[in-house]
Amino acid sequence: MDAESSTLQLSSPVQYLPGVGASRAERLLKLGVRTAQDVLFLFPRDYEFPAPTTNLDALSEGVSASLVGEIIDAELVTRNPGKSIFSALVENESGVIRILFFNQSFRAEQLTLGCQVMVSGTPKLNGLRMEMVHPKVTVLDLHDQVPQPLILPIYPLTDGIKQADLRRLSGQLVAELAGELTEVMPASFRELCAKKLRKRGLWKADHPLVDIEVALRQLHWPESEPQLKMAHTRLVFQELLVMQLALAMRRRKLTTELRAPPLPSSALIDARIIQRFPFELTADQKQVVAELRQDMARQFPMNRMLQGDVGSGKTIVAVYAMMLAVANQYQAVMMAPTEVLARQHYATLSRMLSSSRVRVGLLCGSLTTSERRELVEAVAAGEIDLIVGTQALIYGQLEFNRLGLCVIDEQHKFGVAQRVALRSGGVDPHYLVMSATPIPRSVAMTLFGDVDLSTLRNSPPGRVKVNTYLARDGWKERWWEFVRQRLNEGRQAYVVAPRVENKDSSPEDGEDVSSVEAVVVELRQTQLKDYQVGLLHGRMPNEEKQAIMQAFSDGELDVLVSTTVIEVGIDVPNATIMTILGAQRFGLAQLHQLRGRVCRGAHGGHVCVFTDGDQPPEENERLKTFEQTQDGFELAEADFVMRGPGDLLGRQQSGLPPMRIADLSRDLELLQVARQLAQQMIDEDPDLTDPELAELKGQVIRRYGKRLSLGDVA
Repeated sequence: MDAESSTLQLSSPVQYLPGVGASRAERLLKLGVRTAQDVLFLFPRDYEFPAPTTNLDALSEGVSASLVGEIIDAELVTRNPGKSIFSALVENESGVIRILFFNQSFRAEQLTLGCQVMVSGTPKLNGLRMEMVHPKVTVLDLHDQVPQPLILPIYPLTDGIKQADLRRLSGQLVAELAGELTEVMPASFRELCAKKLRKRGLWKADHPLVDIEVALRQLHWPESEPQLKMAHTRLVFQELLVMQLALAMRRRKLTTELRAPPLPSSALIDARIIQRFPFELTADQKQVVAELRQDMARQFPMNRMLQGDVGSGKTIVAVYAMMLAVANQYQAVMMAPTEVLARQHYATLSRMLSSSRVRVGLLCGSLTTSERRELVEAVAAGEIDLIVGTQALIYGQLEFNRLGLCVIDEQHKFGVAQRVALRSGGVDPHYLVMSATPIPRSVAMTLFGDVDLSTLRNSPPGRVKVNTYLARDGWKERWWEFVRQRLNEGRQAYVVAPRVENKDSSPEDGEDVSSVEAVVVELRQTQLKDYQVGLLHGRMPNEEKQAIMQAFSDGELDVLVSTTVIEVGIDVPNATIMTILGAQRFGLAQLHQLRGRVCRGAHGGHVCVFTDGDQPPEENERLKTFEQTQDGFELAEADFVMRGPGDLLGRQQSGLPPMRIADLSRDLELLQVARQLAQQMIDEDPDLTDPELAELKGQVIRRYGKRLSLGDVA
């Protein structure tokens, strides 16, 4: 070992590690590697498992295998400069195999007659003889036992960094520095964790979780699959436990440090609110209302998320909560992601409360300066009880007189900082967020791990079924004829495309990407030339968008060609037909949201999806799932498995750092145990004062401390 490597430390900058240098250090930075310790925690994304050792007569073409034998013939043929073929015959008691190497003339000196070797590769039949091209070769000492083939790590890469580079670097650093890491989980605690995991069949060994040094050695360079599994389980569970401890600490912080106005209900208040609704609440709605009443009566902020499928009646539940705040002489605010949706909520509330003394206000970007000033002054003076708006509620230093409740509709459309800004000033209000995009269980325990969760699974009576079709060959004319028939019956239709205009397309998209501007021109000239066809997209001025939506809602337009701006909360009961173009460009959740626009009234809905490019819809797994599944919760789980957690746990939305080794779509059972244990630990020792857990607490604070102030907002 040279002097440089003997002074390696965990904090050593990667630039000064043996064999790295400034150029490679800059490339490694793209992988998040800045120090030697970062190399230890750059975990393999997969492994290359060695082929089993076998006899030549047991080889199968195309099936990887290893075998041991003696080189009985070798030949190097050189053609042009730099062009060569080295071939050799390897023999053992079961037969002979040929091995070939192209442009590797050094093999002639390495693999000489009489050498004992172990070769590993994928054999193929050439004539009557098996051969391997570029197998892995280990030269054996006659006096040594045949070595066990290595399980090789496969690391994430970036330009200019090869697997060989990272394997060499990790091999050296794991050997020299793994023992320098601080163990944050003492042996007694690792035994407690192992005990809980054994009960769920997640830890088979009769000893505690392996320590951090063993875990890292076996994760990077495992000696066997069972040891790799134990190392992986230890590190995944630790990562999930640290996160769940942070969320449990935040949940407790909410109930001990923050204060909110108690907003109790009573039989009289409940009756007065309920009589405002033109229909009876479903069993699910009644259950959620009971949860809200209990939460809002407390002296610390409600922090509840309401998730429900499209059309499950979330808005009515939110209206109940807002009315409960007003009944206690407090203001309530509802924030929607678009002005169209905000105006829709404003119209609904105004209609429901037209005969009451409750005052409703609307704050959105299209208000004139004088209109905005007048509303802001009325809110500050307590002259407005319910305020509905868009992100304009956040900006402009709006001051409330007595804010008791914040409701956020379609929470996934807002970043964490946007949501938390609505809470600023004075006493903390109660908080209710709503989502029509059902959340996978593992995400609910992470992204929303410090939030109480309510669910509406069943739709109110009278909701109609939506028929979903994947367009097959030759369907285009038949579908548009079907659309015309429904329009002639008095219904209305949506046509959705993924682009505003074709020049948005990247070169690899080609020119066949459906755009609303091209589609509306085509439909007005061909398939729907006898109907009133309108255009809507996000780039239009707010006034124009509002006018188009109002015209469609009033029946002045038969067809609305739109981007996904209609996916959230647009309610036109007479619109029962939807055509989705370029459907492969949408996620399952987005497709389901779009489908929800055509189940708003008494008539049955119909959705047909078309794809751009060469792949027909029936060959797309995501679209097949969409066709076959109406349940948004089932689709959410399927979407999560197909797409992974990346899109759902992006930093902008979650405020949580990405997982290093845990996979929320794979590690649900480990997550459940981690959540249960974390809550138990915080219940018994809220500040984690146990000296043995000081290092574990430190890791929680280092990783999540700065984010805890935002963690209480869904």
